[in-house]
Amino acid sequence: MSAGAAVQGLLKTPIGRLRIIAFVEGCSYLLLLGIAMPLKYLAGLPVAVRMAGSLHGALFVLFCAALLHAMVVARWSMVRGGVVFASSLVPFGTFVIDGRLKREEEALRGRPPAPAARG
Repeated sequence: MSAGAAVQGLLKTPIGRLRIIAFVEGCSYLLLLGIAMPLKYLAGLPVAVRMAGSLHGALFVLFCAALLHAMVVARWSMVRGGVVFASSLVPFGTFVIDGRLKREEEALRGRPPAPAARG
């Protein structure tokens, strides 16, 4: 399966869309914290935070909307939604929670979940 086909498959479900948006939002958060903030404070370039912060803010609002939609469609409890929301506040949190979201998406589609990788 090509990457384009995989993304197309994710876009078909609310949880899949949430996973994509969470990934992009998580990347923007790391960009803001890891690149823009040091550029502001170490190199005196506040425009980096202004640009990365604006992008991250827009993606965060999109993440919240996608989360609300997924909560309604998948009938998540407020606690479940709160855990996913809290993951977006922690650096790398959206990447950590993605595995759980993937299993829930597969269950919602009616497919058996992929076996967990063992290390």
